[in-house]
Order: sequence, then structure tokens, then C-alpha cells
Amino acid sequence: MNSDSFIKGRGAQQNTDNKFSAYSYESRDDFLEFCRLEGESADTNKTQYIPIFPKTIVNKVISTDIGMSYSMNMYQGCEHGCIYCYARNSHEYWGYSAGLDFERKILVKHDAPKLLEAKLKSKSWKACTIVLSGNTDCYQPAEKEFQLTRKCLEVFLKYRHPVGIITKNTLILRDLDILKELNNHGLIGVNISVTSLSEKTRRILEPRTTTIKKRLEAMRVLSSEGIPVNAMLAPIIPGINSHEILNLAKAVSENGAFSMTFTMVRLNGAIGEIFTDWIKKALPDRADKVLHQIQECHGGTLSDSRFGIRGRGEGKIATQIHDMVRLAKHLYFIDKKFPKLNTELHQRFKDGQMKLF
Repeated sequence: MNSDSFIKGRGAQQNTDNKFSAYSYESRDDFLEFCRLEGESADTNKTQYIPIFPKTIVNKVISTDIGMSYSMNMYQGCEHGCIYCYARNSHEYWGYSAGLDFERKILVKHDAPKLLEAKLKSKSWKACTIVLSGNTDCYQPAEKEFQLTRKCLEVFLKYRHPVGIITKNTLILRDLDILKELNNHGLIGVNISVTSLSEKTRRILEPRTTTIKKRLEAMRVLSSEGIPVNAMLAPIIPGINSHEILNLAKAVSENGAFSMTFTMVRLNGAIGEIFTDWIKKALPDRADKVLHQIQECHGGTLSDSRFGIRGRGEGKIATQIHDMVRLAKHLYFIDKKFPKLNTELHQRFKDGQMKLF
């Protein structure tokens, strides 16, 4: 890795052009020279929190190969900076880049708890698990300041509504009190993402995330309280973490995971350019090999939008990964099962309190 040209603490190393914008932006050489002469930084690399106020918060998921029906996101953009993140492209809809902007310009939906409550109180709404978050991590660093995830969990508990969580941050343990209450009614399922057992790999793939050791500890704490935890081995990236599947499965099983799932990496839209630029700087010795292996799993391209195939991949490398996952499940999860969440209680708590008749 060339440390002189690498932006530390970030995944993306550039801002790609926004496909929805008629203009592109770049720093002029004379501006950069001025900053050099004045001893000023041309880029502060600081995170900005930008308030936004959408009219709705719960989104229906129409993709047939994604294991959720509804999702909601309190934040758009994610400071974790995972280089492979499929959510990067969504930042372009807000007028920003999928690159560094995605990690540094975090949109905060302050009204999320209020909007959620209105949705759950709606007469037309029927209980169905809502996942936090289908796009960006609900326990990313912004949550420590704004506590929108905790406030939303309080709403779910008040209305006895099932909720799923996807995260790779141990800040989730801050809300253990609410999670335990939700679990008493069968209303909570947690998904924790673990991509590697190597801290070196974790640091370059996911620069601002919780360490692997702490994620496994979080699994152990949650499962010891009876809270169901699914381990997400996602994404599997050929040449980077594909050799770790068995060891990952064993580790998450030993730390209490009820089940495990996986997805193959895919680099749609701007993510292909962002990932390619990153790997040539972070892992130049194996960049070409990794990129070619990813392409081999997706019909010769980094991008793959085919429903049913995009998350699984195809070809010899993908087949080998699938075989390894099947073996891992047989070895470490044969007697384990993730429970179905309770959708029966909500109707009796439509008004925020139990109806007796």
C-alpha cells in the first residue's frame, strides 16, 4: 500500500461522478498548489451530518432475491466506509457521489421515530418484519450522537411490532435492555456481518467498523440472552476472504449464532470504479487477480443485476464457494435454526396499548 496517496480511515479513495448530475467536479491544480504553499489542507476529510426530512420512512422491498419485505433507514450514507457496500449507489439519488461523499456526508432523518409510529398506527398496516437497515448501518457512528435507532426500537416495543437489525457495530449492545424486552415477545432478530477473522483485512475493507473480536463478543452477549443472531458472511470476495469460510462459520457458531448466510460480492454502478481504484492502491500485488475472479463469478463483468444470480454468482469459483458454505452449515449449524418473528401481537397494540376486547 502506498501510504502517501492513501486516504487513511476511509474506504473509497475518490469521489466518482454522479450519473444523475450534468456536471462533474475536480480540484484544480492551481487551487491544490495554493493550499500547498499556504500549508492548508485541500480536503479536511471530516464527516458532515446533514438533516433531511422525508415524508415516509418505511420502504417496501420489491427485489425478489433479498430476504426482507420492508426496510427503513434512519441514515443515508455510512461512515463505516466499507469499500464493497452496495448502498453507495443510493447516495447519487441525493445529489452526492457514491465515493467519499457516501462516507463523509451522512444524511440524518430526525423524524424517523415519528414517521415509524405513524406507519404502525395506520389502520391499513399489517404486521410484517421491518428491517433496520436495509441500506446503511443503523448503528454507524452517527447513532451514538442522534440515538434514532434506539428511539425507533422503543416505538417497535410500544406497538409490539417485529423488527430485524443488520449491523456490524457493537453499539447495538447499548440497547440490550430494549432488545431483551422485544425478545420476550419474539419480536427481534439480529444479523451481524462478519467478513474476515483477520484484523488486517477488516481494517482495509471496513476502515471504521468494530473489530472482529468485538463483533464476536456482541454475538455471544446477545445469544446468551436468548436473542436470535444470524451471522452474515457478506460479502465473500474471491482472493480476499473466500478462503476463510470454514473458519468464519466455526467462529460465529461457537459465539452463539443461530444461523449463517452469505452473498457474493458484486460491484454495480459506481462501486466497480471505486473498488478498482481502491484495490490498486490498497492491494496492488493482487488487484488484477481479485478483479478477474470477481468478473468470472458474474459473467465476465464486475456488475451483475440479474435477480437470483447477482447475489450468488456463477461459474467455477462461485460453485466452489457454494460447496464450502454447504459444508460449513453441515459442520457448524446442522442443529441450529433462526426463529420466525411474532406478527400476532401488533394488532392488539395498534394504539400503543393492549386492547382487551
